[in-house]
Amino acid sequence: MKKAIIMLTLCLAGFTLQAQDATEIVREAYEKVNGSSSYIEMRMEIVRPEWTRNISMKTWALGMKYSMVYITAPAQEKGQVFMKRDNEMWNWQPKINRMIKLPPSMMMQSWMGSDFTNDDLINQASIVHDYTHKILSTEIHEGFECWKIEFIPKPDAPVVWGKIVSLISKDGKHMFKTEFFDEDDYLVKTEIATDVKTMDGQEITTRFETIPEDKEGHKTIMIMLEADFDYDLTEDFFSQMKMKRIR
Repeated sequence: MKKAIIMLTLCLAGFTLQAQDATEIVREAYEKVNGSSSYIEMRMEIVRPEWTRNISMKTWALGMKYSMVYITAPAQEKGQVFMKRDNEMWNWQPKINRMIKLPPSMMMQSWMGSDFTNDDLINQASIVHDYTHKILSTEIHEGFECWKIEFIPKPDAPVVWGKIVSLISKDGKHMFKTEFFDEDDYLVKTEIATDVKTMDGQEITTRFETIPEDKEGHKTIMIMLEADFDYDLTEDFFSQMKMKRIR
């Protein structure tokens, strides 16, 4: 009996340690791309069977709670600003001089006509906090040895995904491939990260492709052009007044 109790205790301890390790791997992968604070210039390419559209932007982020996106091109979109503060998302539209708070009902709507949703922008950090993480296996992806990690939502977590599965490299903590499933275990979309480069002294993936499962010929590509990590930012930067003045 004592031996059985000891074995059970060791098994439970091993499971807890693996869960902690898996969560730490996910946290490191997330922070690798975002840093404690950052300024990043990006280009988004929206690809459809009949056309392609490009949008350029500047982004600022502070930790997991604050971010701001300023659209720099094309001309008809220039000046729009999106801001995240905690679990709220705001949109400044200068052409109509209007500040809009996005309601929960709009979270799954397309962002700027892309394959990203408003929820993707506001809840990036929830993959760390709102899920439990489990290492399923190891795989080789693009020459990198990776952990295959499963994300399962915590009870009552305010998330839209029923499950997430990601490949994260053991060397460098690059989150190369992430699959998003609904509550019925149906694959909804896949995100693929490539083009590992050194930016501001950090080796990171710089090209992110999102592919919806049920829309043939549709995809959205996000490309990092410039990055400054540990950028000098404070919480005061992320305000409605700043949204109206930022350039």
